[in-house]
Formats: sequence, structure tokens, C-alpha cells
Amino acid sequence: MSVYDLILKRRTIRRFKQDPLPDQVLVRMVDAGRMAPSGGNLQPLEFVVVNDPGLLPQVFAATRWAAYLGPEGTPKEGERPTAYVVTLINRKIRPDGGYHDAGAAIENMILVALEAGFGSCWIASLDRNALYKTLEIPQHYEIDSVLALGVPAETAVAEPMRDSIRYYRDDQGVHHVPKRPLNAVAHRNRYGQKLVD
Repeated sequence: MSVYDLILKRRTIRRFKQDPLPDQVLVRMVDAGRMAPSGGNLQPLEFVVVNDPGLLPQVFAATRWAAYLGPEGTPKEGERPTAYVVTLINRKIRPDGGYHDAGAAIENMILVALEAGFGSCWIASLDRNALYKTLEIPQHYEIDSVLALGVPAETAVAEPMRDSIRYYRDDQGVHHVPKRPLNAVAHRNRYGQKLVD
């Protein structure tokens, strides 16, 4: 599958089968994150991979899921992620910023996971204090976000946005994600000129 096709296929997954992610996939993901663009080539990012069954519940407890869906957006027991990648910004290397670096690295990791057949949910709503303690992260690191991972146990689809940006689940449990059309967000040469006829 081409990179473009992977990007079009990618959707956030919030329900997972309980199969573990192979170490080889986790290593490839983090290596792809490491190779992402970095402002000034400072490379302030570091990653904590969590797949220890004893730590997974503690990391899960520090994550906040899908506000639009309410309780339905939070994975239940038996649907929770089987691995996480926590992205850190080393403030000794870069005292401020680094968020663009993190975004590029995380998207690389998401696409490597998807290519290998694994779904992900990028989470920035976190109990960071709990993560610092649970994962023994030194205070000179800023926790950017957590990437939750596993084998998808749900279907998520993109659809044209109509009246609302709110994602939702239908009666069959399919997760629908409204997306703005290309010509609503892209302009050619000057603002207001369509990119595509």
C-alpha cells in the first residue's frame, strides 16, 4: 500500500483486540519517529515504549478518551490498548517548543503501525503527574502525548463533513469521522481559488 493510501486509510482506533504488538513493530515505529524532521536538527524527542502487562493498566488510567463519545469512547476491559509509546521532549536540549517535532514523529509512528496492521489513538489529554511517577520519567522531560496501540477491534471511516465536526458511532458500532472536503481547505496560488475543479 502506498504512503498516500495509508494516510487515507488511517483512522483513530479506540477498541482493540488483546493481541500483543511484536517488538519488531514497536522498534520500527520508534525508529521511524526518531527519523522525523526536527527543528534545527536539535532532536529533543525521546520515547518510552510500554508493553509490560503490569504497567498497561496504570498507563491506561492516566489517559482520557474521546470526549464527543462520552463513556462509549473509553475502551472497556478486554478492549484496551496492548502497548503505548509516550513521546517526551527533553527540555535540557530544547527549553521550549518541540511540538512540531513531536507531531511529525508521532505521525511517522502511526503510519508504521498501520502498515503492520495495528491501530492507534493519539492522546494528549493525560494525567501527566501519574505518568511521570509510573514510568519514572525525570522532570526535565515534558510529556507531549501518548500513542495507544493494538489490533483494531472496530471499524472507523471518514465521511464528508456536513453540519458538524463531531465524530460518532452508529448502531452497528462503526465509528464515523467527518472530514472537511479538499476544496474547503486547499487554495491554489491565492486564497479562495480552488485547488481542484
